[in-house]
Amino acid sequence: MPAVSRRRFDYAVPERWRADVRAGTRVRVPFHGRRVGAWVVECEVTPPSGVVVRELTGVSGWGPPPAVLELAEWGAWRWAIPLATLLRVASPERNVRTLPELAEGAARPGGGGGPRIAERPARPGGGGGTLPAGVSLRRLPPAEDLLGAVLEVVASSERSGTSALVLVPSRGWAERLAARLRARGVDVASSWAEAAAGWPVVVGSRAAAWAPVPRLGAAVVLDAHDYEDRYDASEVVAERARRAGAPCLLVSACPTAVQRVRYGPPEVPERAAERAGWPALRVVDRRGSDPRTGLLSEELVQLARRVLSLGEQLVCVLNRTGRARLSACASCGALVRCTVCGRAVESTGTVLRCRGCAAERPVVCAECGSLRMKVLRQGVARVREELEALLGVRVGEVSGRAGDEPVPDDTVLVGTEAVLHRVRHAGAVAFLDFDQHLCAPRFSAGEQALALLVRAGRLVGGRDLGARRRSGVGPGVVMVQTRLPDHDVLRAAVAGDPGLFTELELRKELRLPPFSALATLKVDAMPVLEGERVEMSPLGAGRWLVRAPDHRTLCDAIAKVHGGARVDPLDV
Repeated sequence: MPAVSRRRFDYAVPERWRADVRAGTRVRVPFHGRRVGAWVVECEVTPPSGVVVRELTGVSGWGPPPAVLELAEWGAWRWAIPLATLLRVASPERNVRTLPELAEGAARPGGGGGPRIAERPARPGGGGGTLPAGVSLRRLPPAEDLLGAVLEVVASSERSGTSALVLVPSRGWAERLAARLRARGVDVASSWAEAAAGWPVVVGSRAAAWAPVPRLGAAVVLDAHDYEDRYDASEVVAERARRAGAPCLLVSACPTAVQRVRYGPPEVPERAAERAGWPALRVVDRRGSDPRTGLLSEELVQLARRVLSLGEQLVCVLNRTGRARLSACASCGALVRCTVCGRAVESTGTVLRCRGCAAERPVVCAECGSLRMKVLRQGVARVREELEALLGVRVGEVSGRAGDEPVPDDTVLVGTEAVLHRVRHAGAVAFLDFDQHLCAPRFSAGEQALALLVRAGRLVGGRDLGARRRSGVGPGVVMVQTRLPDHDVLRAAVAGDPGLFTELELRKELRLPPFSALATLKVDAMPVLEGERVEMSPLGAGRWLVRAPDHRTLCDAIAKVHGGARVDPLDV
C-alpha cells in the first residue's frame, strides 16, 4: 500500500527479496512515475487475470508486525482514517533492518527470565496484586503517584514472560516514567527496534499504542481520559489487549462517560484517600464583581502576592491568545470586525488580524476612523502586560505555539491550557475565565473542564500537601474564577469526588455518546448513506452530522463516502 494513496495495489516481489518481505515490511514501489514508500499489507495475492504487475524497487526494512497491521486496519475503519496514516505512526522513524539482542537475564516473550518486580500488596479499599482479565477501569486522584499501578502491570507481564505496554499522555512524562522504571531495574525499550525485539516494558505517548510489541502480556493507560484527538489511543490499547487476551488497566482521575459505560464502573479508593488526593479548590464567584476589574479579581491579586512572598510559582490559565480577542471602538462603540469576511479580529498591538481569513489592517475603526479601541475580551498577551504592571514582576507567557521553546523561569506564568502540560510544579494555579471551558459549544465540555482541574491538581498537589504549605490563601490552591459557581463540575472538584459529575441521564435523553455514535462529514452535497438507522443533519458550511446507534453501523455507513469524515468529533 503506497504511503500517498488510500488504495491497495499489487506488486511482484523479486526472488532476491522474497525472504525479507512479509506482511508489514516497508518497501519502495514505482507509483505514477516515481518511487514512493509503501507497506506490504498482504502476501501471496493472485493478481487479476491478464494483468502484469510491476516489481518492488527496494526493501526499506522492518515495519509493523502482523498483529499491529491488523489493528491498524481496524483503526482505519473505526475512525475513518487512511490506513497509511496509521501505518506511518506504527513504523520506525528510520529504517530498521536488524533487531537488537535482549540483555542476558532479561525477561523474554515466550519464557525465560522470572519476575524481578515484587508482588504489589493489596490496595486499601480493593484491588490486589493480580490484574483481572479484560479491560478494567480504576479511578485514582490527581496527586497520587501512578507508579504503583505501572509496577502492578509490569509484574503481571513478567510472570508470563511477555511484554508490558505503558501509555501516558505526553512524551516528557514517558521519558520521566521510563527513567524511574530503569532505576528500579526494569528493562525499558528505548527505541522502536528494542520494542520489536521483545523488551520487557515499552513506555510511550499516544503513538506507542501502535508499538511493535511481539507478545503483549499486560497494558496500562495512565490518564485514560486524555487521549481523544483524531483517534482515542486508550481505546486502541484496550482493543489490542482484548485481541491478545491480555489484561488492560485504564487509570484516570475522572473517567469519561463513554469509558464508564463501555468498561463498567471504575474501582475507586476509599473516600477519605481520594478526597485528600484532589487539590484544594477555591471558587471565586464573579457574578457581582465590578466589571472594571477585568479578569484580575481582588482574590487573584491576594493569591498572587501570597505566592510571590513565599517564593512559589503562580500559573494563570486563559485559553485566548493575543492581546485582545474582541474589541470595540472607544468613540462610536462599533465592534471591530474584519472588512473582508466580517469576523471578529484580534489585536496584536500594531495591527488588527482576522482569525478566519488572516487579513490584516491598521488599528483604525472602519465606522468612524477613530484610533482608540477598548478591549471587550482580553487575550493572554494583554493579561501578561496587566499582571506585570500590577505585581511589579516579570510575567512569562506560555502557549501551544511555543513549540520546543523552553518555559520561562519567571515566578508568574500566564498562558493557554498548554501551560498545564509544560510546567511540572506550581504553588498555585488560577483559571482566569473558567466559564469558557464550562460553556464551550461541545457536548463533552464538562468532562474536558474537569480534566483541566485534574491537570492543575497535579501541579499543586493534594489537600494534605496544601494544608502543610498553606496559611490562609496561598500555595497549594487551584483558583477558579467563574459566574457559574454551582456547576456540577466545580461541585465535584470541591468535594474531591468526580462521581458527583455525571451526565449519563442527559446524554441518554439527547442520544449523545455513549448512547449513540457520532461523526461529521465535510462534503459539498448531502451524501446517501446506507442503513436505516443512520441519521444526518446539516451543520452548515458543507458539514453534516451523522448519528447511528453504534459504531459498527456508523463506521460501515461512512466507509463508502468519499469525503472528510471525523468519527467521535470533539467540536459538536
